[in-house]
Amino acid sequence: MMKKALTIAGSDSGGGAGIQADLKTFQELGVYGMSALTAVTAQNTLGVQGVYPLTAEAVARQIESVGEDIGTDAVKTGMLFNAEIIEAVAEKIKELCWERVVIDPVMIAKGGASLLQQQAVSALKKHLLPHCLIITPNIPEAEVLTGMSIRTIGDKKEAAKRIYKLGAKNIVIKGGHDEATDESVDVLFDGMEFTHFSAPRIGTKNTHGTGCTFSAAITAQLATGASVHEAVSVAREFIQAAIANPLHIGNGHGPTNHWAYNMKKESRVSSWRESVLNN
Repeated sequence: MMKKALTIAGSDSGGGAGIQADLKTFQELGVYGMSALTAVTAQNTLGVQGVYPLTAEAVARQIESVGEDIGTDAVKTGMLFNAEIIEAVAEKIKELCWERVVIDPVMIAKGGASLLQQQAVSALKKHLLPHCLIITPNIPEAEVLTGMSIRTIGDKKEAAKRIYKLGAKNIVIKGGHDEATDESVDVLFDGMEFTHFSAPRIGTKNTHGTGCTFSAAITAQLATGASVHEAVSVAREFIQAAIANPLHIGNGHGPTNHWAYNMKKESRVSSWRESVLNN
């Protein structure tokens, strides 16, 4: 049976982040993607030129339409923009009894534009976190959620514990903003144990949409029945390949390469076949 995933997020006119990145990721990982749009943004690799939110009612109706007919095996949230939308999304997730919920707490765009109103942070913590299976904040987002400064692995662990107490069942604090290191280290906390996922840091400005893509890859894996640890592990491989093979689009922070993960897999298979035939 075809597995399905729903993204509840904003649109990126440049195609590198938001629902565009999510749907590309779902497709690459073999999952049928659906979307509930929260806002339209005018943006490109240079920044965000405009944000035009939908009403909370419009967002809720999109979610209902998917839930009443097609259903979903996993769902992720991205840019939710304001408290009204957050509360509407949380209510629908609760009504529809969706459990495989991934929250990417999108707050600030690569160019520095705010994508979440300040008063929405408390709504996110109060209404949405208790319904999520996994939340994937980067360091600045985790600092906003916890009110603490994060500089070390120990800080990440403490922040993860604090977010866990807010209701999230699993927390992945991403290491993309780690300072002065050769590696990016993500820390996963499941309420009992910590798991570290590390990878070499890639020197590139083409990182637009990395958070969206990473959380979408986790969502796609959860939709197929993968465990949290398996989903995060595959998502790490997916985003590492996407960053390491940039598309060089635009004049600013370019998008990641959503084809790279499968191209890498196909290359490995071709090499294996060639080795077998030659032996």
